[in-house]
Amino acid sequence: MARANSKMRRLLAIGAASALAIGLAACSGGGGAKDANTVVWSTWGTAEELTRYQDFNKEFMKRHPDITVKLQPVASYEEYHSKLLAQLASNTAPDVFYVGDDKMGQFVDSGRLMPLKKLMESKDSQTKPDDFFPGLFGAAEQDGEYYGAPNDSNPDVLWYDKTALAAAGITEDPAALAEQGEWTTEKYLEMNAKLKDAGLTGSMFWNYWATHWSWLSSQGLPAPYDESGAFTANSDPASVAAIGELGSQFQDGTFVVADTLPDGAGADSIFVTHKAGFFVQGRYTIGTVQTAGEPDAYDIVRWPTPDGQAAPTGVAVSFLAINGKTQAKDAAFTFWTEFLSAEGQTFRLEGGGNAVPSIKGADDVVLEDGYPAHAQTFLDMRDIGFTNYAAEARVPGLSTGISDEFLKLYQGKADAQQTLDAAAALAEKSGK
Repeated sequence: MARANSKMRRLLAIGAASALAIGLAACSGGGGAKDANTVVWSTWGTAEELTRYQDFNKEFMKRHPDITVKLQPVASYEEYHSKLLAQLASNTAPDVFYVGDDKMGQFVDSGRLMPLKKLMESKDSQTKPDDFFPGLFGAAEQDGEYYGAPNDSNPDVLWYDKTALAAAGITEDPAALAEQGEWTTEKYLEMNAKLKDAGLTGSMFWNYWATHWSWLSSQGLPAPYDESGAFTANSDPASVAAIGELGSQFQDGTFVVADTLPDGAGADSIFVTHKAGFFVQGRYTIGTVQTAGEPDAYDIVRWPTPDGQAAPTGVAVSFLAINGKTQAKDAAFTFWTEFLSAEGQTFRLEGGGNAVPSIKGADDVVLEDGYPAHAQTFLDMRDIGFTNYAAEARVPGLSTGISDEFLKLYQGKADAQQTLDAAAALAEKSGK
């Protein structure tokens, strides 16, 4: 599934498919099943994703004729979580449901989710905790207990346009440099400067946690939160300097905030018309570049680092959780574990799927078509990547608030120290 970031643009493509969504679920009014053999589950998604989920439901019910599964889609990501929290509070929530990575901590703290560790370790489980890549649990793991698991993942890779690079006089290939251990921050910024001098956009980023915190991590700097959950990046001079460098690239127009581009001239349009060198997105970008008709003009590379070696960077995920008060506990877990299993993720993602498996044993779906040329990069970045910090994801609105402060930096309305001080103040206020 596409990441929760840029919800109004990509995940909210479901809005255009709302008629389909309504047709998919007669029970769209809300609420879980009232018997032990019926599982109602809920999510958001594109029309293509919802159709794939319905296909999964049909296959699941063939394997389990005693269990009925009903999909209950919600047509708005923003409305989805508030509606779900209200349903949980009134004991009318679905039995199984998706939760965004920016909302998971809030749902865990609500006390309404089923603890899953014992079930995951049981003989009936197809999803042992160790089957998942550890950096992807994020806020779904608390004090050694699991309250959800990642459905799949989307590492934020640097897509690059070979045609745009060539137009800027750039002859070196970023992926080849990465393979040689020479994909450095210096080299990346040098390429961006050449792109800008050629009248092109250097790089486009979405303004959310994975952009600013990936930049810190890729530059070899500590996480912005310490082990106690306190925000500390504003008191680390190296982190302030690194964020200052990031901000300067946006301020002079070398980097562009994709969220702020106008309708009709958005980031996708700029990228497929060879007007930008780099676009930081997930695997779902395959569909965009293939539809444009020149897929071989594009490839992917990991984030650059000072020494050219790979570093952990952000991975967008969503989670699958179980209602703590479901009346169909056994059936719900059977559905949950099969949906998240290697077989389940392969079924959902093969044949042009738009995400990367979060579980071991399903990687072939990323490599099956040999596209992009360096598709292995998706897997390598997932293996060492991280999802949003629990200290941030646990607090409603904190991640969005911090991103709003970073937008001020990118627009030249604040400097790096002011931005990080404002982030620290938000984190401290939220923690009280």
